[in-house]
Amino acid sequence: MDDDLRKIPAFVRLSRRTAAIFTQNIVLALGIKAVFLVLAFSGQATMWMAVFADMGASLLVVFNGLRLLRS
Repeated sequence: MDDDLRKIPAFVRLSRRTAAIFTQNIVLALGIKAVFLVLAFSGQATMWMAVFADMGASLLVVFNGLRLLRS
């Protein structure tokens, strides 16, 4: 928050990047879940594989979100 109106374009750029990364994170997490759902129904995935994939997806989402700190 700031009272300098010249920073509005920077705030708009940051909010657009945040929305894009938010969308990427949702697609990534749901995509990994869908892959392991299909693998589980076909009998190819074990419970441990699904747990590690879920933790991996969580870490990927967090690290992807941390990209916003660089700007």
